[in-house]
Parts: sequence; structure tokens; C-alpha cells
Amino acid sequence: MDPFIHLQFLRKFLLVLPGVTEGISHGNTPAFYVQKKFLARLWETGDVLVVRTDERDKWISTDPEVFFFTDHYRDYPTVLVNLELVEPAMLEQLLIEAWKGRASKTLLKQYQ
Repeated sequence: MDPFIHLQFLRKFLLVLPGVTEGISHGNTPAFYVQKKFLARLWETGDVLVVRTDERDKWISTDPEVFFFTDHYRDYPTVLVNLELVEPAMLEQLLIEAWKGRASKTLLKQYQ
């Protein structure tokens, strides 16, 4: 799938969450932040999403072909998502949980 399609999906879903903004990470890759705190970013290839989460093992156990990490991310609270294989509903669930983990109490109240 075209990386632009992935980015459009992410924008449509994430930018409606309270406090989420789009920016750039690692020089030139699209990224999303919650009150300036990192939430997610696309890899340069556009087919993998890096998501900030403390629940990496939970996600990997659901489907290790879709959710994974590389040695580079071993010591970071992140999970990588294969955007070519992930079901949209699963991605939405991950992103909402990740957002809740980064959002302030005020933003959480706005979401409810």
C-alpha cells in the first residue's frame, strides 16, 4: 500500500484526539505528539509505525508478524507495527491506548 495512504489514515484518526499534533521526527519522517510528547512516527519507508507504549509485550503476543521490535528499540518503550498487515481496528486500539498513556488528565477528560 502507498505510504501516503497510511499517513492519511493516521492523520484522520490521531489528529482528532485531544492534544495531538503532527510534526517531524528523525529529520524528515511524519510524527505525532501529545502535548509535545512523542506518540508515534512512520519509518522512512512508510510501511512501519513506531508507537510509544509500555505494553509492547502485550501487543507482540497478539500477533508477532504485525507487532514487533528490532534491536534498536529493545530498550525503548515502543512497539513497531507492520502497516501492511495490521487490521485497522487493532491499530486504532493500540493508538488510543498509547494516547491515553501520554495524555494529561485534562486531555483524558476531554476524550470521555
